[in-house]
Amino acid sequence: MTALIIIAVALGLLIIFVLFVIGIYNALIRLRNQVNNAWSQIDVQLKRRHDLIPNLVETAKGYMKHERGTFEAITKARSQAMGAKSVSEASKAEGALGEALSKFMLVVENYPDLKANQNFLAVQEELTGTENKISFSRQSYNDQVLFFNNKIQMFPSNIIANMFNFTKRDFFEIEVAAEREVPKVSFT
Repeated sequence: MTALIIIAVALGLLIIFVLFVIGIYNALIRLRNQVNNAWSQIDVQLKRRHDLIPNLVETAKGYMKHERGTFEAITKARSQAMGAKSVSEASKAEGALGEALSKFMLVVENYPDLKANQNFLAVQEELTGTENKISFSRQSYNDQVLFFNNKIQMFPSNIIANMFNFTKRDFFEIEVAAEREVPKVSFT
């Protein structure tokens, strides 16, 4: 009779352990899928950004005949951003694209006729909205990466994560130093 109780207790503990492992594994899968989904949301917004840039450049070309270097910089940065294969590459390339767009917008300030052009204004507004969506999506992605990375690094889920080869994900970080700087405000 005591042998039967020992077997039942051992079997019960084994079932609890298996359910525990399954629960952690499923949580890791859920978090990994949330990270993948968050990245695809960024990817959608980046694609929209990449699609809007040629329209902005083409609209501006008629007005800015002497700004060839600016157009080439944007085109090159866009191509690199579209060719990025990893989160790290995308972060760096999108940072360079953002920097090229910022320089472009500074040059636009010298062309009042362009700033008043309705097509340019419409594309610029769409691009601004897309930039806001990218920022929100990047924040959401980084939050999901944080949850996922915490889960695969904390005990006891790190044991299961290592058994099933769950690996740490990269954050989508700003690579442009100018974007990290605090804006200077002066009232003089």
